[in-house]
Amino acid sequence: MVNSMTGFASAQGGNEGYRWTWDMRSVNAKGLDLRLRLPDWVGGLEQAIRAELSARIKRGNISLNLRVNREAGAEALPIDPTALEAALIGIATVERAAQSHGLTLRQTSAAEVLAMRGVQQAGQADDDTAPLLKALMADLPALIDAFNTMRAREGAALTAVLNDQIAEIARLTSDAAGLADRRLDAMAEALRANLSRVMENTDGADPDRVAQELALIAVKADIREELDRLRAHVDAARELLTTDGPVGRKLDFLMQEFNREANTLCSKSQSTDLTRIGLDLKAVIDQMREQVQNVE
Repeated sequence: MVNSMTGFASAQGGNEGYRWTWDMRSVNAKGLDLRLRLPDWVGGLEQAIRAELSARIKRGNISLNLRVNREAGAEALPIDPTALEAALIGIATVERAAQSHGLTLRQTSAAEVLAMRGVQQAGQADDDTAPLLKALMADLPALIDAFNTMRAREGAALTAVLNDQIAEIARLTSDAAGLADRRLDAMAEALRANLSRVMENTDGADPDRVAQELALIAVKADIREELDRLRAHVDAARELLTTDGPVGRKLDFLMQEFNREANTLCSKSQSTDLTRIGLDLKAVIDQMREQVQNVE
């Protein structure tokens, strides 16, 4: 089934004398773009989280924030004075810049300062963060499950919209086919009249060559091939919407094919009614393409 690339999940946990908070969200992207803000003093954490996310999510700009703090009463992590000074200077610089533009910022808490990269360190070399790493990685799958559940829920709503748009493309294609069938006799009569008029006013022209040229015009005006491809694309789109796994890239390519056939239909129409249908097709296809950008 289709998943949306937009999602959000948060969770809290604790173990080994620590408390932590997860925050995970995503927006559209061409591929998988992981942007992580993690405690840099937990050895192996970033590599492990990247591997887990890459195995469970295939597309989207994913932002994951993890804040880890010692529980009350636990031995505090040592503070790096240099990093703390740099953090405080940075905060003061931002506040002064905001004031110069007439903006008032919320006061930064001590907990937020401690959570800044490098302010707190793992401490001595014998500090073992392996138990914490294990606890965090045991907590991560539930967060990803909640995140993917939201993306699946939004994907279901997205599928309903896409199915309606595909149905409209199918209806317009059927209308175009009906008009094409009804104009065959008129086109044949017009070609015969054109051939007669050309032969009456062209001295020394080769009748067979003139007939070939008019036949070529008739072939160029035939839209049956475009209609057949539009029907095939409709079937392919419906199949993709029932396929498990990421289908966004395939749907995006299919939208290009839909648009190509609609453009060709307009160029061949030689009919106001057919041109109107072609333009309606292009409008629906453009709307569908916008929705497809949200599909994983």
